[in-house]
Amino acid sequence: MMRQFVADLHVHTLLSPCAEIEMTPHNIVMNAVKHKVDIVAITDHNACDNVVAALEAAKGTDVTVIPGMEVESKEEVHLLVLFEKMRQLKAWEQFTKLHMSGRVNDAERFGAQFIVDADDNFVAEKTEMLLASLTAGVAEISKQVKNIGGICIASHVDRPTYSIISQLGFIPPDVELTAVEVSRRMRVAQAPQRIPAIGRLPVITASDAHIMSDFIDGPKTNFYLEEPTLGEIRQALLAQNLRKVVV
Repeated sequence: MMRQFVADLHVHTLLSPCAEIEMTPHNIVMNAVKHKVDIVAITDHNACDNVVAALEAAKGTDVTVIPGMEVESKEEVHLLVLFEKMRQLKAWEQFTKLHMSGRVNDAERFGAQFIVDADDNFVAEKTEMLLASLTAGVAEISKQVKNIGGICIASHVDRPTYSIISQLGFIPPDVELTAVEVSRRMRVAQAPQRIPAIGRLPVITASDAHIMSDFIDGPKTNFYLEEPTLGEIRQALLAQNLRKVVV
């Protein structure tokens, strides 16, 4: 049966160096249950080590976790990449590892990068610097995501930094995006007029949460779906089979 699902497709865990220690997978899932968020995408910077913990934490709840990542291209463009299955995300992870900067994280300067399990137990501290550009460009990234079976969404296109519009001024024709995201700074309905460069691409919004209050109070997107899957979300973004984004 078709119904509305509340989704936040841009959430960081404590693996992202700019996220607070409270952003554990278990804590995110429990707050999603409490605040009736049906779908959560875990999208840490250039890494996915805490996604399995989030999937485990969501078992037995009504929360669906979408495996994902927020990647930074060589042009310093942030892109959300989302996949239906963990095995697809792991395939994507291999691509990112080939294109990492090779720099070591400075935890005192940028923040620590913690990997935890589903019960919030410490597993490891990731040493690679995640707040850095990959050596792959936006077109190559979007093509590889599509080849693996995922979708690519341009992050916070209304922001003056790290967006495809701020960095490039336009969306190149060889960049295969399923949608664009706006931050809390802009309403979804305003985006096509205020950012004409996005053309007719579907627009969503998300919390881009790095602290729990942002996840709880930040913007979400409502989807009209039959079930909470990435395949259904893809159809909604394309306005197919009665699936849709509810503005």
